[in-house]
Amino acid sequence: MLGILVIFFIGKYFYQLAEKYNQNKLLFAILGVVAYYVGGAIAGVVLAIFSMIIEFEVDWDNTLLMGILGLPAGLLSCWLFYYLLEKNWKKKEVKPLENIDDIGRDLEE
Repeated sequence: MLGILVIFFIGKYFYQLAEKYNQNKLLFAILGVVAYYVGGAIAGVVLAIFSMIIEFEVDWDNTLLMGILGLPAGLLSCWLFYYLLEKNWKKKEVKPLENIDDIGRDLEE
């Protein structure tokens, strides 16, 4: 149940971000959720590599433990993706013209 809420809120925030900058809302809501799962998967692979190198025991069958370990990594990857999208879209944001006579004025000056 907690996982469904996390996915819902991730999709909601990415949907609102895309709406704010006039981008494809559904696409970026889905990409936000994908970023969450990719971050969790990368954390799992890193944990497995460290488990083999350092030779410490991890209970891979404990789904609650794996979910708790993957949650911070997934949220961190979502936050990073959100930050990069927002930063990129702010740079490309176009300021509306105040008057129709302003069109081409910067070319004359």
